[in-house]
Amino acid sequence: MKIVKLICAPIRSGFFFDDQQAIKAGAEPDGFTYRGAPRTKGFSRLRQAGEGVSVLLQLEDGSHAYGDCVAVQYSGVDGRDGLFLAEEAISVLNRVVRPQLEGRTITTFRALAEEVDGLVDPETGRPLHTAIRYGLTQALLDAVAHTRKKLMVEVIAEEYGLEPLTERVPIFAQSGDERYLNADKMILKEVDALPHGLFNHVETKVGRQGEKLLAYVEWLKQRIAALKPRADYRPVIHLDLYGTVGLAFHEDLVAITAYLVRLEQAAAPYRLRLEDPVVLKDKPSQIKLMGKLNQRLAAAGSQVQLVADEWCNNLDDIKEFVFARAAAMIQVKTPDLGGLNNTIEAVLFCKEHGIAPYLGGSCNETDRSARICAHVALATGPALMLAKPGMGVDEGYMIIFNEMSRLLAIRKAPERERKVGQSCFG
Repeated sequence: MKIVKLICAPIRSGFFFDDQQAIKAGAEPDGFTYRGAPRTKGFSRLRQAGEGVSVLLQLEDGSHAYGDCVAVQYSGVDGRDGLFLAEEAISVLNRVVRPQLEGRTITTFRALAEEVDGLVDPETGRPLHTAIRYGLTQALLDAVAHTRKKLMVEVIAEEYGLEPLTERVPIFAQSGDERYLNADKMILKEVDALPHGLFNHVETKVGRQGEKLLAYVEWLKQRIAALKPRADYRPVIHLDLYGTVGLAFHEDLVAITAYLVRLEQAAAPYRLRLEDPVVLKDKPSQIKLMGKLNQRLAAAGSQVQLVADEWCNNLDDIKEFVFARAAAMIQVKTPDLGGLNNTIEAVLFCKEHGIAPYLGGSCNETDRSARICAHVALATGPALMLAKPGMGVDEGYMIIFNEMSRLLAIRKAPERERKVGQSCFG
């Protein structure tokens, strides 16, 4: 089977691009957006509508394999590629990628993904934007699955020597700023890990002494007890802190450790995960401080799991964090890794070295990229997967839960019942 044509379509993503630097610096909310001048390169305003590019590969049999090029909400900071704009990306795809793929015979996903992930724009001498590589490799995975008449999860498992899961991966939902109403939704739907919380500003969300975050955790524990649908429902409380605890306590490790232990006590009996309680200005400093904090928590007898995200973007970054034992869990933030081949290798590397991989991503992805990531999850077996896209809980949770449920049902069906029509599933 050959790729006949590459087609690009501008699309909307599931949320927005936000200028994280401006928001953390205290940008004033204005309805759903913010007032003030942008601080991050490329932004024309502090919150702007998310966009992307759908890459469609027309195959010899007339079918189309496709994937979506999308970037994270907080683009352009902490080592990530800059703001991703569809018009610019389509130009690059037509100029650089189309000549490479049109007329090509479909071989293996792994070989094709590694090739396109390594493409360089001759005009800039730089690798293609991570969002482009992400969407392209989604489309190539779909094309290989169609050619082989297999599910995408099966293609990944075969090429990487894996056995697909027979049960779904635990799901983590994110609340956005609606951390109270959306927590109710998560509890009622028995989400495995919740609520993310978007604790990205010290004064308004965490408190100068951490008092607002502590009060929220106490409220959340009570709310779980009040609303839980069944007695044995025990979600993990997983909070994304964006370095705000470090800011509140002036990066004082003694004070930060004591405060995180207090949070753990407030969350009990629920297990507590804390994503990026500290965020520094460069990767070496971030790794060093997170590693020290991890050690201090262990010495204090704490069971808090630290989760690394900021400065932990590509496969090499993830390896550095893993080798330094800088966190108990690593977010494999799919759009930031470029090709899906890197996501797959990152999950497997974390597992091999005893660190829990969290197959994350962004609220700013699409239904397509999210569903394809569900295939990756069932093939590689991460400890956790993000419900995405969007910040409304219901839609993203539905997409991920249902996709995994369908795939598991198909995989459990007798072989003779699933030979036809499965290659385009997902």
